[in-house]
This record gives sequence, structure tokens and C-alpha cells, in this order.
Amino acid sequence: MAKSSELEKDFLYKLRHSTAHVMAQAVLERYPEAKIAIGPPIENGFYYDFDLGKGEDGKPRTFTPEDLEAIEKRMRRIIAGRHPFVYRQVTADEARRLFADQPYKLELIEGLAQGGVDEYGNETTEPPVISTYRHDTFEDLCRGPHLEHTGQIPPDGFKLLSVAGAYWRGDEHNPMLQRIYGTAWPSKKELQDYLTMLEEAKKRDHRKLGRELEIFIFDDEVGPGLPLWLPNGGILIEELERLAKEVEERAGYQRVRTPHLTKEALFLRSGHLPYYAESMYPPMEMEGVRYYIKPMNCPFHHKIYASRPRSYRELPIRLAEYGTCYRYEKSGELFGLMRVRSMQMNDAHIYCAESQFEEEFMAVVAMYRYYFDLFGIERYVMRLSTHGKKGLGKKYVDNERLWLKTEEMVRSAMRNGNVPFVEVPDEAAFYGPKIDVQIWSAIGREFTLATNQVDFAVPPRFNLTFINAAGEEETPLCIHRAPLSTHERMIGFLIEHYAGAFPVWLAPQQVRVIPITEAHNEYAAQVERALRDAGIRAAADLGSERMNAKIRSAQLMKVPYMLVVGDQEMANGTVSLRRRDGTRQNDLPLAEFIARTQEKIRTRAKDLA
Repeated sequence: MAKSSELEKDFLYKLRHSTAHVMAQAVLERYPEAKIAIGPPIENGFYYDFDLGKGEDGKPRTFTPEDLEAIEKRMRRIIAGRHPFVYRQVTADEARRLFADQPYKLELIEGLAQGGVDEYGNETTEPPVISTYRHDTFEDLCRGPHLEHTGQIPPDGFKLLSVAGAYWRGDEHNPMLQRIYGTAWPSKKELQDYLTMLEEAKKRDHRKLGRELEIFIFDDEVGPGLPLWLPNGGILIEELERLAKEVEERAGYQRVRTPHLTKEALFLRSGHLPYYAESMYPPMEMEGVRYYIKPMNCPFHHKIYASRPRSYRELPIRLAEYGTCYRYEKSGELFGLMRVRSMQMNDAHIYCAESQFEEEFMAVVAMYRYYFDLFGIERYVMRLSTHGKKGLGKKYVDNERLWLKTEEMVRSAMRNGNVPFVEVPDEAAFYGPKIDVQIWSAIGREFTLATNQVDFAVPPRFNLTFINAAGEEETPLCIHRAPLSTHERMIGFLIEHYAGAFPVWLAPQQVRVIPITEAHNEYAAQVERALRDAGIRAAADLGSERMNAKIRSAQLMKVPYMLVVGDQEMANGTVSLRRRDGTRQNDLPLAEFIARTQEKIRTRAKDLA
């Protein structure tokens, strides 16, 4: 990153951190009895958690829109005071006295006193330091950094956005707090640009569009986080799966299928159970045997690899599956299709010799880039997630030598392939380093999408071997990869990326045939049959509504092509084309339209014209 970008990032962090403290002061002035929790800066803004206690009705108090307006107003007065942000270190006893009436802070102080956590309760390798920042009448447990004084916060560069419930420390067994989200920017213009983007994001929200475009639903009787795919969603899934199968077949993958549940012993052997137990559905017991529904496919693929002896001549072996997995995500973390409990994963495992690793790993990266180009994803970041020493034996497999070796193998492969990446410590998989991919949609919204993981730990647990060129047994490396993520997350992203206006090849309905009057229904039906026979997803709207209403209906469903047919089209065997983007072409021969559309579908073209 350029030096100027680093300086800008540092200023934004301080700006948002400082604004969070000013907000907390304003809240405490409005609700003096409130208890404060944590208030970190986050990407594009900040938040702060509060416990407002109970109202006269005995129910927990919540913030109102009027509260947010009043808090913003008070924040501007605090900012105008140009109060310095003053740092000081304190002892644990001093901190306990300072925050004697703040139970959430006292809990954090105990963690800081013992070491290993920061002022937000997150694990850290930093030496234990208890410090505060004070401005005006407000003092908070904090190590900073902050701006020099409140006057550096632009009074027209911030806004409080929303209120949400959040469990203390993310644990649903803890009290529910009130979280105020806000955003802060160096100027009024940058704030307005961001708010405009948020408004556009609301219009593109995959939860809203998914319902309107009849792609998916959730149902209380089915359960949270368990999507039901409607016919239009089924088509999107089929198209993505068809794409993956074509790409993977060209790349030498072999497709396999595995069951949805297995004996407990399989996950004990793989090591997943100790690490993933909290994210797994509870076991079921039949005939004295415990079974789990699967949260991942890898152990099954390892069993397929181990089903017979392997030779170095066969390697690499690439096993692919769109396997359905189930993970018990916490209720508060479920979010539309982005965080679900049932998911269909574009999964594969590549078993290779160490000498083949770089080529195989970079072939996966190239596959990512192919998909990004296809979907028009122009901005992305590849993050190399490495281990943390403190987590060895707990969060990570305890083998420092292999961690360092495989992490360097990934670094070397990425550098040799001239692929930019950033390094993020202490976020690896439990069995090895990984590349996680962050992507941005057409309006600049960030998503975590795919992963490319190295596994040096699990193959030995399954006694996976191959006979090398010297006639000796050798353990392969395993690469876990999912370039198209899950159907759920990928489709959620694509809905927002395209605002529901999918390219022709992906659109659930590609053509809507619209007769001008009922007298043209028979010809419209003939056109529909011809389109369907040509492999084009088409439907004729033969209802009693007027033509303009039918066109409006097709536009609301974001159908790429509308074919209007009347007397002239019937007489000439033609159609009048209205594209979704508003362009038109009258008296177009049906055969020509079919040929053009087939080519758009075959090439998975981005444009309509």
C-alpha cells in the first residue's frame, strides 16, 4: 500500500475511534444510568454497545429515532469544544475504581490484568497494558489511537445510522445490548457519497430482491438459516453448477458424491470435532452409534482417496463435489443467504506431491480470476491467513515447522505468479495456511467469498499415501478450494452485484413474450415454443392484462428480453424486441433473435445487445 494510503487509513481509524467516544459521552449524558460496553472503529464507521437498563414497564429500554437525533446534536456541541484526547496508563486497581459502576468494563479489566486480551476482550499477543483516553467529561478503557482533539472531527462528516441488538461478547447466553452504528468521514462530500452508496445497497439488498424476484424464501416452520429455493432460485443454482462442472472438467477434476451424515468417529479422526463442535448440529444416536450431519466434505473425500492404493503417476487427483453441509451458526449471526445453516458448497480437494503444489495452487487462483472476469468483479483482495503461535495445540495443529514451511510455500507461489496479496496473522484453518478472497460488488460493497487452503495435517491422520518414483510411500498435500463459495453466498452476492438484473445466461427467465391483444395469443404461444425448443428459458404472458401492464410486469422481474407480437409480427413471422436496458428493435426475424440469444447464452456474455 502506498504511504499516502497508509496515512489516510490511519486518519480514518483515529477519526472513527474518536467519534465513537464522543457518541458514548453523548449517550451517557442522555442516559446517565446506562452501562457502556465496547466501541471500536470498524470498516466505514464505528459502533458502541450500551445497556440502557429497564423502563417503567419492566422491559429493556431501546434507543428511538428521536434519541439518535438528539445524540447527534449533542455530539456536534462536544466536537465544537475542541476537547483534547488525553492518554494515560493505570493500574488494575485504579481501573477498577474508575469504572466501579460499569460491570462490562470491570469484566474487561480482569481480562487485561491477566493478559492475553485487549480492551475489547479479543485475544492478543501484545503485553498487558491497562490504559484510558479522556476527553471532556468522558473517560474510556482504551489504548487508542485517537485524534488530538474533538475539533478534528468534521461536524458534518458523521452520521448515526441504526440501532441493533447485540449479545455481550457475542454470546447468546449473555445480556442483549443496544448497539448504535455510525459512520464518519473526513468531509461532508465523502459522507454523502457513502450514504448514497448505502441507499443503493438497500435497493440491491439480496433479501429484498430475493423475495421480489421469487428466488428464495425462509420459513419459520422450516427453521432460521435454512433457505427454500423457489423455481427461479433453482435455475440460478443449476446454471452455477453447470458453469463449475464445465470449468472443472476442463481442469481435470473428477466428480464424486458423499452422504449428508456420518459416524462420529470420522470427525474425531479428522480432528474437526474438537475444533468445530460448537458449529455442528448435535449428534443423533441410533443402535448405540452417534451420527453427525456433516459441516464439511473433506473427510469423505479423504476416504475416497484412500479407497485404493495410489501411485505418483495418478497425481494430482482432484475430487470435486457440490456437497450440502450444515453448520449451526448462532442466531444473531444469520444474515439472509450470506450466513446460513444449510449450504451447498463448490467444494474440491486436490491431492498432490509437494513438487506439484505451486502449479496446483496457482491453477486454483487462476480459476478464481476467470470467474471474477466472467462476473465483472473488478476489485478483489487475496488474504494469506497464517497461524498464531499462541494457538498451537488449541486453535491450530501443533507443528510449528510445517506451519512455517507451508506458509512460505504459499507466499512463494503467489509471488512467483505475480499475484498481489496481503498477509493476515492468526486466521488460518486449523490444519494449514489459506488464501481467503474478499470481493467488492458493483457498488463497492465488500463480501468474503472464496477460499484456497493448504492441509498438511489431516492427510497423515487418514494414512493417505502414494507410491513415489523411488517406490516409497509418501504423504500427499491436500488443497481445499471453493472458488464459487456456496450457492447461498454466491447467489446472494450476485443478486446485489447485478441488482437482480442478471446476464442472459444466468437470468431465470430469459425471454417474456407479450401479445398486444388476445388475438395474438396463439402466435405468442408459437414463439414461446420455438424459443423453448431452442433451449431458451421463455414464457408467454397470455393473461387478460393490457400490454403495457405485461411489459411492466416483465420489467419488475428484470427479464432481459421482451418480445412484443401483434398483427405485423404475426404476418411476417417476426418479433419486436424490447431489451431490459430500454433499447428496441422492431420487426426482427424470430430465427435471428434465437440465434443471437443462443450465442449470448453459449458465451455467457455480460451485455444484452
